[in-house]
Amino acid sequence: MSALYPEIEPYDHGQLDTGDGNLIYWEACGNPAGRPALVLHGGPGSGCSTAARRYFDPDAYRIILFDQRNCGRSLPSAADPETDLSLNTTWHLVADIERLRAHLGIDSWLLFGNSWGSTLTLAYAETHPETRLKAARDWHDWEAASILLADPQGRPRRWADPAYLLTRARIITHYCSNAAWLEDGQLLKNAARLTGIPGILLQGRFDIEAPLVTAWELARAWPQSDLSILPHAAHSTANPDMSAAIVAATDRFRDI
Repeated sequence: MSALYPEIEPYDHGQLDTGDGNLIYWEACGNPAGRPALVLHGGPGSGCSTAARRYFDPDAYRIILFDQRNCGRSLPSAADPETDLSLNTTWHLVADIERLRAHLGIDSWLLFGNSWGSTLTLAYAETHPETRLKAARDWHDWEAASILLADPQGRPRRWADPAYLLTRARIITHYCSNAAWLEDGQLLKNAARLTGIPGILLQGRFDIEAPLVTAWELARAWPQSDLSILPHAAHSTANPDMSAAIVAATDRFRDI
């Protein structure tokens, strides 16, 4: 089975000014001349991780990661109770993604999203299907359950940071209390907009946070999607079977 690629450091990074008081941290890794691939992290509010750089062949991909509004290295931080989250919505994030694409001079890109990131990926792709009809590859890791990256004690290492906990908890409750600014079933109803765009859906059999039925319904509504159910995985991308499946998927699009 495929293993994660070696650890790498960014060759470029910056802060994107959104024009409304927010600064979005972004970084680029891998091959500057490679196929662009964008990582959309979970949460909402978890921030991007260094592990996400390792899902892509660094010789073949120009890997772009960014911290969504008010989390990670983006400013202002939700850890500050004075930070106003009224400008942090799904549609602000969709606009940020498109703004980042234009800022980096990218015509189209492959999208990788896990957990909340897969929902954001769908929202962006359905809003801007013309930036990925031919070259960009939309794929989602519908994984599962309770913990994202576990340490030996069974808790993600970064959960030990109080500022991280404040940031993530505040943004998650902000999105949940507003139903992520999505109508019920909106992304599924709009799946026809993805016609002609290939995608890979990876679903953990024991995922109770993102139930299997969701991925199954999406696969039925998205003709060019390929759903794989991993029998020993749940919600965590750290699961060896899930990590291997993610790398195999990015390799599959690399070789097209």
